[in-house]
Amino acid sequence: MPIENIEPVISGERLDKTVAQALNLSRSRIKELLEDDRILVNGSVEKPSYQVQEEDQIQVDLPEAEEVEILPEPMDLDIVYEDQDLVVVNKPKGLVVHPAPGHHTGTLVNGLLAHCQDLSGINGKLRPGIVHRIDKDTSGLLIICKNDHSHREIAKQLQDKTCHREYVALVHHPFDHDHGTINAPIGRDEKDRQKMAVTAKNSKSAITHFRVLKNYKDYALVSCLLETGRTHQIRVHMQYIGHPVVGDPKYGYRKTMDTQGQLLHAARIEFIHPSTREKITLDAPLDPIFAKVIEQLDKE
Repeated sequence: MPIENIEPVISGERLDKTVAQALNLSRSRIKELLEDDRILVNGSVEKPSYQVQEEDQIQVDLPEAEEVEILPEPMDLDIVYEDQDLVVVNKPKGLVVHPAPGHHTGTLVNGLLAHCQDLSGINGKLRPGIVHRIDKDTSGLLIICKNDHSHREIAKQLQDKTCHREYVALVHHPFDHDHGTINAPIGRDEKDRQKMAVTAKNSKSAITHFRVLKNYKDYALVSCLLETGRTHQIRVHMQYIGHPVVGDPKYGYRKTMDTQGQLLHAARIEFIHPSTREKITLDAPLDPIFAKVIEQLDKE
Protein backbone atom coordinates (compact mmCIF):
# COMPACT_ATOMS: atom_id res chain seq x y z
CA MET A 1 0.00 0.00 0.00
CA PRO A 2 1.54 3.35 -1.00
CA ILE A 3 2.40 5.83 1.76
CA GLU A 4 1.99 9.52 0.89
CA ASN A 5 3.89 12.14 2.86
CA ILE A 6 2.32 15.61 2.85
CA GLU A 7 3.99 18.88 3.73
CA PRO A 8 1.44 21.46 4.97
CA VAL A 9 1.56 24.76 3.11
CA ILE A 10 -0.81 26.88 5.21
CA SER A 11 -0.70 26.83 9.02
CA GLY A 12 -4.12 26.72 10.63
CA GLU A 13 -5.80 24.83 7.75
CA ARG A 14 -8.08 21.89 8.66
CA LEU A 15 -6.42 18.48 8.40
CA ASP A 16 -9.11 16.99 6.14
CA LYS A 17 -8.97 19.97 3.76
CA THR A 18 -5.16 19.92 3.64
CA VAL A 19 -5.04 16.22 2.73
CA ALA A 20 -7.96 16.48 0.28
CA GLN A 21 -6.25 19.30 -1.64
CA ALA A 22 -2.82 17.66 -1.59
CA LEU A 23 -4.04 14.29 -2.89
CA ASN A 24 -7.06 15.46 -4.87
CA LEU A 25 -9.42 13.26 -2.84
CA SER A 26 -13.03 13.90 -1.84
CA ARG A 27 -13.91 14.90 1.73
CA SER A 28 -15.88 11.64 2.11
CA ARG A 29 -12.82 9.61 1.09
CA ILE A 30 -10.68 11.57 3.54
CA LYS A 31 -13.27 10.84 6.25
CA GLU A 32 -12.99 7.09 5.54
CA LEU A 33 -9.19 7.24 5.77
CA LEU A 34 -9.36 9.15 9.07
CA GLU A 35 -11.89 6.70 10.53
CA ASP A 36 -9.60 3.81 9.57
CA ASP A 37 -6.62 5.55 11.25
CA ARG A 38 -4.83 5.80 7.89
CA ILE A 39 -3.91 9.48 8.34
CA LEU A 40 -1.34 10.29 11.00
CA VAL A 41 0.00 13.66 12.10
CA ASN A 42 3.42 13.36 13.71
CA GLY A 43 2.64 9.69 14.23
CA SER A 44 -0.71 10.27 15.96
CA VAL A 45 -4.38 10.15 14.98
CA GLU A 46 -6.05 13.57 14.88
CA LYS A 47 -9.58 14.86 14.30
CA PRO A 48 -10.59 16.13 10.82
CA SER A 49 -10.79 19.65 12.29
CA TYR A 50 -7.20 19.55 13.59
CA GLN A 51 -5.38 22.72 12.50
CA VAL A 52 -2.16 21.74 10.79
CA GLN A 53 1.14 23.53 11.28
CA GLU A 54 3.88 23.95 8.68
CA GLU A 55 6.26 21.75 10.68
CA ASP A 56 3.76 18.89 10.97
CA GLN A 57 4.58 15.56 9.34
CA ILE A 58 1.44 14.12 7.75
CA GLN A 59 1.47 10.52 6.57
CA VAL A 60 -1.37 8.97 4.55
CA ASP A 61 -1.63 5.20 4.10
CA LEU A 62 -3.58 4.79 0.86
CA PRO A 63 -5.09 1.35 0.19
CA GLU A 64 -4.67 -0.09 -3.26
CA ALA A 65 -7.34 1.19 -5.65
CA GLU A 66 -9.81 -1.51 -6.62
CA GLU A 67 -12.53 -1.13 -9.23
CA VAL A 68 -15.57 -3.09 -8.14
CA GLU A 69 -19.22 -3.31 -9.03
CA ILE A 70 -21.60 -4.07 -6.20
CA LEU A 71 -24.45 -6.16 -7.56
CA PRO A 72 -27.97 -6.51 -6.11
CA GLU A 73 -28.67 -9.89 -4.53
CA PRO A 74 -32.21 -10.86 -3.49
CA MET A 75 -32.15 -11.45 0.25
CA ASP A 76 -34.71 -12.14 2.97
CA LEU A 77 -34.33 -8.93 4.98
CA ASP A 78 -35.97 -8.43 8.38
CA ILE A 79 -37.22 -4.88 7.84
CA VAL A 80 -38.39 -3.22 11.07
CA TYR A 81 -39.19 0.21 9.60
CA GLU A 82 -39.20 1.78 6.14
CA ASP A 83 -40.31 4.99 4.42
CA GLN A 84 -39.01 7.26 1.65
CA ASP A 85 -35.98 8.32 3.72
CA LEU A 86 -34.93 5.30 5.74
CA VAL A 87 -34.85 1.55 6.09
CA VAL A 88 -34.17 0.02 9.51
CA VAL A 89 -33.24 -3.66 9.43
CA ASN A 90 -32.72 -6.27 12.10
CA LYS A 91 -29.43 -7.73 10.87
CA PRO A 92 -28.90 -11.42 11.63
CA LYS A 93 -25.72 -12.77 13.18
CA GLY A 94 -23.14 -13.73 10.54
CA LEU A 95 -24.12 -11.18 7.89
CA VAL A 96 -21.44 -8.68 6.81
CA VAL A 97 -22.82 -5.14 6.55
CA HIS A 98 -21.01 -3.86 3.46
CA PRO A 99 -18.55 -5.09 0.82
CA ALA A 100 -14.84 -4.68 1.38
CA PRO A 101 -11.81 -5.38 -0.78
CA GLY A 102 -11.84 -9.09 -1.56
CA HIS A 103 -15.39 -9.54 -0.26
CA HIS A 104 -18.00 -8.12 -2.63
CA THR A 105 -20.97 -10.47 -2.41
CA GLY A 106 -23.39 -11.78 0.19
CA THR A 107 -23.43 -8.59 2.28
CA LEU A 108 -26.35 -6.58 3.65
CA VAL A 109 -25.64 -3.89 1.06
CA ASN A 110 -26.05 -6.45 -1.75
CA GLY A 111 -29.44 -7.35 -0.32
CA LEU A 112 -30.44 -3.72 0.14
CA LEU A 113 -29.63 -2.90 -3.49
CA ALA A 114 -32.04 -5.64 -4.55
CA HIS A 115 -34.69 -4.27 -2.19
CA CYS A 116 -34.34 -0.57 -3.04
CA GLN A 117 -31.94 1.16 -5.41
CA ASP A 118 -32.32 4.63 -3.90
CA LEU A 119 -29.57 4.59 -1.27
CA SER A 120 -27.43 7.53 -0.16
CA GLY A 121 -24.04 7.88 -1.84
CA ILE A 122 -22.11 9.82 0.79
CA ASN A 123 -20.14 6.79 2.01
CA GLY A 124 -19.00 5.78 -1.46
CA LYS A 125 -19.66 2.88 -3.81
CA LEU A 126 -18.87 0.14 -1.30
CA ARG A 127 -21.10 1.53 1.45
CA PRO A 128 -24.27 2.97 -0.12
CA GLY A 129 -26.80 3.96 2.53
CA ILE A 130 -24.56 2.91 5.42
CA VAL A 131 -24.35 5.59 8.10
CA HIS A 132 -23.23 3.33 10.96
CA ARG A 133 -22.14 -0.29 11.26
CA ILE A 134 -22.30 -3.34 13.49
CA ASP A 135 -19.91 -6.28 13.38
CA LYS A 136 -20.58 -9.37 11.27
CA ASP A 137 -21.38 -11.55 14.29
CA THR A 138 -23.34 -8.85 16.13
CA SER A 139 -27.06 -8.94 15.43
CA GLY A 140 -29.64 -6.18 15.63
CA LEU A 141 -30.85 -2.81 14.42
CA LEU A 142 -29.15 -0.81 11.71
CA ILE A 143 -30.32 2.43 10.06
CA ILE A 144 -29.88 2.61 6.27
CA CYS A 145 -30.37 5.98 4.55
CA LYS A 146 -32.07 6.27 1.15
CA ASN A 147 -30.85 9.78 0.32
CA ASP A 148 -28.04 12.16 1.21
CA HIS A 149 -30.33 14.44 3.25
CA SER A 150 -31.31 11.65 5.65
CA HIS A 151 -27.70 10.41 5.73
CA ARG A 152 -26.40 13.82 6.85
CA GLU A 153 -29.18 14.16 9.43
CA ILE A 154 -28.62 10.74 11.00
CA ALA A 155 -24.83 11.17 10.88
CA LYS A 156 -25.20 14.47 12.74
CA GLN A 157 -27.39 12.82 15.39
CA LEU A 158 -24.76 10.12 15.85
CA GLN A 159 -22.09 12.79 16.16
CA ASP A 160 -24.19 14.89 18.56
CA LYS A 161 -25.10 11.78 20.60
CA THR A 162 -28.84 12.34 20.07
CA CYS A 163 -29.22 9.00 18.27
CA HIS A 164 -29.32 6.45 21.09
CA ARG A 165 -28.22 2.85 20.55
CA GLU A 166 -28.81 0.23 23.22
CA TYR A 167 -27.21 -3.21 23.08
CA VAL A 168 -27.77 -6.38 25.06
CA ALA A 169 -24.80 -8.64 25.78
CA LEU A 170 -24.13 -11.81 27.71
CA VAL A 171 -20.78 -11.46 29.47
CA HIS A 172 -18.64 -13.70 31.64
CA HIS A 173 -18.88 -13.43 35.45
CA PRO A 174 -21.73 -11.92 37.47
CA PHE A 175 -21.49 -8.34 38.78
CA ASP A 176 -21.61 -7.14 42.40
CA HIS A 177 -23.11 -3.79 41.32
CA ASP A 178 -26.08 -3.02 39.09
CA HIS A 179 -24.72 -0.33 36.76
CA GLY A 180 -21.61 1.54 35.71
CA THR A 181 -19.82 3.71 33.14
CA ILE A 182 -16.66 2.74 31.28
CA ASN A 183 -14.72 5.81 30.14
CA ALA A 184 -11.57 4.50 28.49
CA PRO A 185 -10.01 5.56 25.14
CA ILE A 186 -9.84 3.00 22.34
CA GLY A 187 -7.27 2.69 19.56
CA ARG A 188 -5.51 0.04 17.49
CA ASP A 189 -3.81 -2.70 19.45
CA GLU A 190 -0.08 -2.14 18.94
CA LYS A 191 0.62 -5.89 19.02
CA ASP A 192 -2.25 -6.91 16.71
CA ARG A 193 -3.54 -4.42 14.12
CA GLN A 194 -6.66 -6.55 13.61
CA LYS A 195 -7.75 -5.76 17.17
CA MET A 196 -8.65 -2.66 19.15
CA ALA A 197 -7.58 -1.97 22.72
CA VAL A 198 -7.91 0.48 25.58
CA THR A 199 -4.82 2.61 25.10
CA ALA A 200 -3.62 6.18 25.50
CA LYS A 201 -1.65 6.03 22.24
CA ASN A 202 -3.33 7.00 18.95
CA SER A 203 -6.75 6.53 20.53
CA LYS A 204 -10.14 8.25 20.65
CA SER A 205 -12.39 8.79 23.65
CA ALA A 206 -14.89 5.99 24.24
CA ILE A 207 -17.74 5.89 26.76
CA THR A 208 -20.08 2.97 27.46
CA HIS A 209 -22.84 3.02 30.07
CA PHE A 210 -24.08 -0.37 31.26
CA ARG A 211 -26.66 -1.82 33.62
CA VAL A 212 -27.04 -5.39 34.79
CA LEU A 213 -30.30 -6.98 33.65
CA LYS A 214 -29.70 -10.35 35.34
CA ASN A 215 -26.88 -12.19 37.06
CA TYR A 216 -26.34 -15.92 36.52
CA LYS A 217 -23.90 -18.26 38.24
CA ASP A 218 -21.08 -17.69 35.74
CA TYR A 219 -22.51 -14.96 33.50
CA ALA A 220 -24.40 -11.67 33.46
CA LEU A 221 -26.90 -10.25 31.00
CA VAL A 222 -26.20 -6.54 30.55
CA SER A 223 -27.62 -3.61 28.65
CA CYS A 224 -25.06 -1.23 27.13
CA LEU A 225 -25.78 2.33 25.98
CA LEU A 226 -23.16 3.80 23.65
CA GLU A 227 -22.17 7.41 24.10
CA THR A 228 -19.49 7.05 21.42
CA GLY A 229 -19.24 4.64 18.50
CA ARG A 230 -15.71 3.24 18.34
CA THR A 231 -14.85 0.02 16.52
CA HIS A 232 -15.58 -3.01 18.74
CA GLN A 233 -16.33 -0.60 21.61
CA ILE A 234 -18.55 -2.80 23.80
CA ARG A 235 -16.40 -5.87 23.20
CA VAL A 236 -13.19 -4.01 24.12
CA HIS A 237 -14.69 -2.22 27.12
CA MET A 238 -16.23 -5.38 28.57
CA GLN A 239 -12.93 -7.21 28.24
CA TYR A 240 -11.20 -4.22 29.86
CA ILE A 241 -13.32 -4.48 33.04
CA GLY A 242 -12.92 -8.26 33.25
CA HIS A 243 -16.32 -9.24 31.80
CA PRO A 244 -15.64 -10.24 28.16
CA VAL A 245 -18.60 -10.93 25.90
CA VAL A 246 -19.47 -14.63 25.70
CA GLY A 247 -18.40 -16.20 22.40
CA ASP A 248 -16.21 -13.28 21.34
CA PRO A 249 -13.43 -14.76 19.16
CA LYS A 250 -11.19 -11.67 19.42
CA TYR A 251 -11.60 -10.45 22.97
CA GLY A 252 -13.24 -13.32 24.86
CA TYR A 253 -12.10 -16.59 26.38
CA ARG A 254 -10.92 -19.37 24.08
CA LYS A 255 -12.93 -22.08 25.83
CA THR A 256 -16.58 -21.12 26.08
CA MET A 257 -20.00 -22.27 24.92
CA ASP A 258 -20.61 -22.66 21.15
CA THR A 259 -22.41 -19.46 20.15
CA GLN A 260 -21.17 -18.90 16.56
CA GLY A 261 -19.68 -15.55 17.54
CA GLN A 262 -20.22 -12.99 20.29
CA LEU A 263 -23.58 -12.78 22.09
CA LEU A 264 -24.10 -9.09 21.39
CA HIS A 265 -27.32 -7.64 20.01
CA ALA A 266 -28.33 -4.09 18.98
CA ALA A 267 -31.72 -4.26 20.70
CA ARG A 268 -33.03 -0.70 20.54
CA ILE A 269 -32.42 2.44 18.52
CA GLU A 270 -33.91 5.88 19.06
CA PHE A 271 -33.57 8.83 16.69
CA ILE A 272 -35.35 11.88 15.26
CA HIS A 273 -36.76 11.29 11.79
CA PRO A 274 -34.75 13.42 9.31
CA SER A 275 -37.87 14.79 7.55
CA THR A 276 -40.85 14.60 9.91
CA ARG A 277 -38.76 15.37 13.05
CA GLU A 278 -40.77 12.69 14.82
CA LYS A 279 -39.06 10.69 17.56
CA ILE A 280 -38.65 7.08 16.38
CA THR A 281 -38.00 4.25 18.85
CA LEU A 282 -37.51 0.72 17.50
CA ASP A 283 -36.83 -2.60 19.20
CA ALA A 284 -35.65 -5.96 17.85
CA PRO A 285 -35.92 -9.37 19.55
CA LEU A 286 -32.77 -11.33 20.35
CA ASP A 287 -31.09 -13.41 17.67
CA PRO A 288 -32.35 -17.04 17.91
CA ILE A 289 -28.97 -18.36 19.09
CA PHE A 290 -28.75 -15.67 21.78
CA ALA A 291 -32.37 -16.28 22.85
CA LYS A 292 -31.76 -20.04 23.16
CA VAL A 293 -28.72 -19.51 25.40
CA ILE A 294 -30.71 -17.22 27.71
CA GLU A 295 -33.56 -19.72 27.81
CA GLN A 296 -31.12 -22.45 28.88
CA LEU A 297 -29.52 -20.23 31.56
CA ASP A 298 -32.95 -19.33 32.94
CA LYS A 299 -33.70 -23.02 33.47
CA GLU A 300 -30.53 -23.66 35.48
